[in-house]
Amino acid sequence: MALDESWFTEVCESDGSAFSLKVKQKLHEEQSKFQKIEIYETEKFGNLMVIDGFVMLTQRDNFIYHEMITHPALYTHPSPEKVLIIGGGDCGTLLEVLKHPTVKSAQQIEIDERVTRLAEIYFPELCESNNDPRAELMFIDGIQWVKDAPDESYDVIIIDSTDPIGPAEGLFSRPFYAQCHRVLGENGILVQQSESPLFHMKILRDMHNAMKEANYIDTLSAFFPQCSYPSGWWSVTMACKDNVLGTYRQGDAENKKFETRYYDSAVHQAALAAPAFFYPQLLE
Repeated sequence: MALDESWFTEVCESDGSAFSLKVKQKLHEEQSKFQKIEIYETEKFGNLMVIDGFVMLTQRDNFIYHEMITHPALYTHPSPEKVLIIGGGDCGTLLEVLKHPTVKSAQQIEIDERVTRLAEIYFPELCESNNDPRAELMFIDGIQWVKDAPDESYDVIIIDSTDPIGPAEGLFSRPFYAQCHRVLGENGILVQQSESPLFHMKILRDMHNAMKEANYIDTLSAFFPQCSYPSGWWSVTMACKDNVLGTYRQGDAENKKFETRYYDSAVHQAALAAPAFFYPQLLE
């Protein structure tokens, strides 16, 4: 929503707030088969991608989100080799996944190819691993892909989706989580972006409940700042097939051989510390 041509503004009506970025110019706009995609050049946040009026990512702060939706889950699994990414069309999650030397294959299932093609043009730094021989990009329905996948075919499933509306709504459901449970192998980890703990507790509560109803042994949310998303405070939620969450390969995280800008072992531990209101509200 643009209140002034020199600013892009996303209004969160339900919580009486808004977030704005000063814009230099609009670089691109199109209506794909699935959604409206806009790209802006901003003054301080680099390029901005907007889908159906909602901020998807900026060049300035996307690294926080992409590192936190990948590394905590991958370091929680004892030896992740086969990774499935549902969504993630900007390819930033794929980039982080392929930094892990244990990963032998990473399949990215994005329903809207135009998101990836535009990311290749306007966010090329996120697409540097698209031609990695371990990577496979497919532009099909992720829900159907998981439904058709063989049992125990993945170690980690990452659901890097938009908000639970439109094409992404089915990715937040118990039947989908149950299919993910089936295709995860021993020690399998499911991780999904889970919105703001300040603004979206109902979504988080519904996610935790649906994951447990789908027979996951344990669920756990991790928290981090994300200034370009509603409230500036975001989360990802992990679910484990057959182990209690909370421990991770701390030594490997401390001695990782690749660079990150936000994630490290101390951040991993801190992100799992829930605010006092969280779990009481989760049980309401």
